[in-house]
Amino acid sequence: MQKKKETSQSLPSRQLKIAGVTILELLVVVAIIAIIASFAYPSYMGHVVRTKRTAATATLLEIANRQQQFFMDRKSYTSDLTDLGYGSDPFVISDDGTTALAKDLESVYSITLSDVAATTYTITATPLHGQLSQDIVCGSLTLDQAGVRGSDGVDCWR
Repeated sequence: MQKKKETSQSLPSRQLKIAGVTILELLVVVAIIAIIASFAYPSYMGHVVRTKRTAATATLLEIANRQQQFFMDRKSYTSDLTDLGYGSDPFVISDDGTTALAKDLESVYSITLSDVAATTYTITATPLHGQLSQDIVCGSLTLDQAGVRGSDGVDCWR
């Protein structure tokens, strides 16, 4: 006689083994992902803020170089960024350092010249929009004719 193959229909319901994920296992995975994200997201946002700040510091250094060239040609500094080849005064940059409009949400810093005299100037980068609300540590960045770097916080030029 041949033995009958047992099917799942002939097994008692207690012996059925169903492969799958329980709701408890799913909740544990979701909780682990949430914990990892709670640490990763602030770190990521800090990196984004520092990257935008770096675009501003690079632009300040570029303006300082142009001011020095202007001084060598004319024996005084200019108080107008358009004299240095920029399209507007104040000069507004986006997060990658390119020109932007002040009303654009992509604009991150407005750059102006102040305290300009024949032999002195101060360049100021003031945060705009999202950068203003996110970069509460450093705020505005400054650079003068002597190369003195300033900010509202510590280590903002790194």
